[in-house]
Amino acid sequence: MTLEDERLAEEAKQQRLEALELQENIISLAGTMNAQSTQGIDVEQQSVASQEHSDVSKAIDPPTSLITDTFLFEKHLESDSNVEKPTGDSGGQFQFCDDMDGLLHDTFKGGPNEETKKIFNLIEEGQQELYPGCKTFSKLAFAIRLFLLKCDHKLSNVAFSDLLELLRSLIPDAKLPTSFREASNDLKMLGLDYMKIDACPNNCMLYWEERVNDTSCHICNTSRWKSKSTTGTKNSRKILTKVLRYFPIKKRLQRFFMCSETARYMTWHENERKKDGILRHPADGTDWKDFDKKFPRFAQEPHNVRLGLATDGFNPFNNMKILHSTWPVMLINYNLPHSMYMKSEFLMLSLIIPGPESPKNAIDVYMQPLLKELKELWETGIETYDASSDQIFNMRATLHSTISDFPGYTMLSGWSTKGKTTCPCCHYETPSTWLKYSKKHCYRDFRIFLEQDHPWRYNKKNFNGKEEERSAPVRLTGTGISVLLSDFKNSLGTKQSKKIKDDNPWRKKSCFNELPYWKYVKCRHNLDTMHIEKNLFDNILGTLLTLPKKNKDHEDACKDLLELGIMPELQPQESADGKRIVPKALFWISIEEKRTFCQVLKNAKIPQDCGSNIKRYVQVKERKIAGYKSHDAHFMMNHLLPMAVSTTLHKDVAIPLIRLSAFFKVIWSKEIDIEDLERL
Repeated sequence: MTLEDERLAEEAKQQRLEALELQENIISLAGTMNAQSTQGIDVEQQSVASQEHSDVSKAIDPPTSLITDTFLFEKHLESDSNVEKPTGDSGGQFQFCDDMDGLLHDTFKGGPNEETKKIFNLIEEGQQELYPGCKTFSKLAFAIRLFLLKCDHKLSNVAFSDLLELLRSLIPDAKLPTSFREASNDLKMLGLDYMKIDACPNNCMLYWEERVNDTSCHICNTSRWKSKSTTGTKNSRKILTKVLRYFPIKKRLQRFFMCSETARYMTWHENERKKDGILRHPADGTDWKDFDKKFPRFAQEPHNVRLGLATDGFNPFNNMKILHSTWPVMLINYNLPHSMYMKSEFLMLSLIIPGPESPKNAIDVYMQPLLKELKELWETGIETYDASSDQIFNMRATLHSTISDFPGYTMLSGWSTKGKTTCPCCHYETPSTWLKYSKKHCYRDFRIFLEQDHPWRYNKKNFNGKEEERSAPVRLTGTGISVLLSDFKNSLGTKQSKKIKDDNPWRKKSCFNELPYWKYVKCRHNLDTMHIEKNLFDNILGTLLTLPKKNKDHEDACKDLLELGIMPELQPQESADGKRIVPKALFWISIEEKRTFCQVLKNAKIPQDCGSNIKRYVQVKERKIAGYKSHDAHFMMNHLLPMAVSTTLHKDVAIPLIRLSAFFKVIWSKEIDIEDLERL
């Protein structure tokens, strides 16, 4: 061994000793984070729930909504028995969500890049005692708790700064930020920042990139500013008309890999997923597999991220008298196990599209910042440190699909879900009939999707009086849609003229077509089953109980049967004295039977935490069920409806409804056999 080799060996030994000494110092602070992990999670979960029913400008606090992405993992591990829990040196109780000492230990392996080291150094600084002798909170943990408090109680920025000043005067030795701005800057270093992007009030454009300094919309010439709050004074300021809040996703995706435990689950879909042909996860579907065949280089790297996008409008004011619709856009990390990726702590809030009205087709305008980042993540990727393997890799990402209700399908895909060509699967060949008296379109020819030898194809009496010999239409592919819309010019914004022919089912060219790979995705837009199930349950109840505006068996419907010339036994008839008589359908039930139906639902004994108190929605005397939510409809559809219909309805009506309930049960199963789907 040469003198140079001996010198290098001595330096390596000295570095190891320094690392061990630093690790011992970090372990001495581990009790601080362990104590707060059990105290802080409930507050963080409450903050997520409170954001859904709060004021947009205060309750939806962007920095706080991002904090929950990182610090709730341990709660899930304790409650989910399907996910293997990692074990550590503390008697099997591995404290992950606040286990900063384990996170810091990874920095000394030599793997992290400079940007990752900066974040780790900030976390290390945050692990300092809040004040000398404090064993309950660290500096960083207390700052996060204050942000959660601000969100839960709708504290303004000024009130937050005043609270910090009070605490600093009460505890002079406390290491607290001096103001809200300083506290926010510390969190921005962790990737918990967001962008405010001004928008045209008519949803025409965003004031960003080359138009960031414009003072009016270049499309409709509407001013960027609403008004001046005070004029002629020193404190005069302009009020923006509309502001989009965008949460960048690159750093947030990187944070999934910065701790060894979450990094391990980011490759679960490739390394630990069962591959036995049972559908449990999107990776088990044909769409995922076909995408891998089309882009093998992307599929070879299991660290690459697959994302789902979901959006819907809600009223943030918890007051239905106020007509307001705010649209959050959420991202779902499909790399994680199926028991984890839909948990609130792993969902990523990407956009908050302000109200007071729905953006409708102009949602594409607000998607621009997200699409720009998605294209960068696909084309170039971003250098990311994987703590589980102590390696740096180039992380790429793709948008797997979108999820929405049926009206939201139009906003995301561009295909109109109203009129003659409502069905996206049948597209231009949608068989529809205009009902003269009900004044709406009817889609009766669903038998084309059945097998050629199915008995319903030859059932004339119970359908349209004809045998069905047609086959199902061939679905439009992504490449076919790209060719169809190659010359389509979008006209977005509330003041833009809509020069679209009535027979054209396309309302716009979707912004997702800008993604290079989108036309090769087979199942691009998915419908939310919860919305479909609730709407179907509403119509079933409305028809059985003859509820106003929900009943589908009315006099106009009988007149339409006469107009169509089908089902003569249900068509209106005239009595000897000239009065019109509407025949009763097979599913008609008497007043007493309706009360029995309601009584079955009211007396049902539901296990704790399985559903809400459903009996408070049931009014037996009035023969009415109202006020229930989507989850209540889901529970009643799957478990209570079969019991209620079996006691009150004719078997020819009860059996189809029971089978319908069984269909939704299979769809909602955690594991679905492909053979079961084919039988359905």
